[in-house]
This record gives sequence, structure tokens and C-alpha cells, in this order.
Amino acid sequence: MQIMPVLVQNVRDFLTHANRPDARKVTIKRNKNNVKFKIRCSRYLYVYVLNDLENVDRIKAILPINLAKDEIKK
Repeated sequence: MQIMPVLVQNVRDFLTHANRPDARKVTIKRNKNNVKFKIRCSRYLYVYVLNDLENVDRIKAILPINLAKDEIKK
């Protein structure tokens, strides 16, 4: 059985998932209209979609430094 990704609506909830001890990697995917932040934890993949392209650098700076960061530009 495959588990679907969990869409997080709030930035604060997303950052709490990012600070979990089982969080391994964050993938940042830039599209034309939005940016998707995907955090891989042991059980779920948490996704936060940001439509405001000006706040991307601010959220990237808040992410923990121990997470492996992978950027994908479309």
C-alpha cells in the first residue's frame, strides 16, 4: 500500500515537521506560479505549496541546517 503525501496548509505546522528528528531531506521545487517545499520524514512526505514567490528565501533561511537540501528548477 502506498501512502499519499500530506499537504500542510500552515507555515508554522510545516516548520514543526521540518524540526522533527526523523526529517531527512527537503526538496524545493520551483514552478512558474508557485514553489513547493517537500520534507521527507520516516513515514510521510509533507508538502507545503507557496504561491507568494517573494517569501521563498525567508522560508529557506528558517529551515534547519542539518536537513539535506535539494533544489529543482523547472
